[in-house]
Amino acid sequence: MIFLVFGILGAIFGGMTAKKRGGNRKDIAQYAASAGIAFMLIGLVLTVLLDRWLF
Repeated sequence: MIFLVFGILGAIFGGMTAKKRGGNRKDIAQYAASAGIAFMLIGLVLTVLLDRWLF
């Protein structure tokens, strides 16, 4: 479940970054999607590592 939280946080972070840079709605959506996917992959790796170490 950590990867879902990371994905949502990444999408928020990406959307805010694009908005700060003056992007239009399509730019904001693209940044949100790409950052969300990237953060979700990081969260997935973290989830697997924690699962291996703790259980």
